Amino acid sequence: MEKTQETALAQLRKSVEKLGSSTEEYKDATLMRFLIARSMDPEKAAKMFIQWQKWRATFVPNGFISESEIQDELESRKAFLQGLSIEGYPVFLVKLKLHFPSKDHLQFKKYVVHLLDKTIASSFRGKEIGNEKLIAIIDLQHISYKNIDARGFIAGFQCLQAYYPERLAKLYLLHMPRFFVSVWKMISRFLEKATLEKIMIVSNDEERRNLIKEIGEEILPDEYGGRTKLVAFQDALLPQLED
Repeated sequence: MEKTQETALAQLRKSVEKLGSSTEEYKDATLMRFLIARSMDPEKAAKMFIQWQKWRATFVPNGFISESEIQDELESRKAFLQGLSIEGYPVFLVKLKLHFPSKDHLQFKKYVVHLLDKTIASSFRGKEIGNEKLIAIIDLQHISYKNIDARGFIAGFQCLQAYYPERLAKLYLLHMPRFFVSVWKMISRFLEKATLEKIMIVSNDEERRNLIKEIGEEILPDEYGGRTKLVAFQDALLPQLED
């Protein structure tokens, strides 16, 4: 590790202690995500880290969101967990045509946390450390105005940005219809530059070939050019969830 990173990590740990908390349980790799998200500023990273600690303690007190808390969202079977990409990133996919704006916004937020936590946990193999990042695919094919949920989209991205720093490797948007372009422009205003840079709108054959190449045919479902089947989130068996 470079000296500058070591120094920044040491300063971050001290800053967290000064703010009345501790980093003893956390490895350098976890803390580095907060530093990178805050442009290597230890004090800003420390504040973000403590906000994350408080959020986890209140919103995810058991360490994970159980399926019993999000039954309405799971029933749609709109999200799929496909395994690890060629580079070792866990891949999850959402079919937006199966999503409808939730009447229970709290349950939807819990559902987002469940998806992210389970995806991250899926990269763990025994005692090995899982990959820090993940790949998301959102399929917009055959959506109608009934599926449009700008509030849900924004809440999901805000959760990702505030509490899962540097977790997103790439997000692919597939089959975007024309009427969704204006919706996406509105949603994009709520996204940080670092997040926007990781989003790829797949709109031609070359971009589709790159998607297959980056994720791998063994992981990508056959309807997207791969050689496997979709695996619903609740059907994916994983090691015990952990941060």
